Amino acid sequence: MSNLLFLIPAALFLGGLGLAAFIWSLKSGQYDDLDGAAERILHEDDDAGDDGR
Repeated sequence: MSNLLFLIPAALFLGGLGLAAFIWSLKSGQYDDLDGAAERILHEDDDAGDDGR
């Protein structure tokens, strides 16, 4: 029973920390362009260089 007095506040703190990190990522624009990187890899670069890579 005394373990619960430690584990419940620790779980609530870690859950709140995860929620705060998720809200920060939303506000900082981490999820603004979900398709950009996925489509960018499919298109060839025009300035690839002379060696063909």
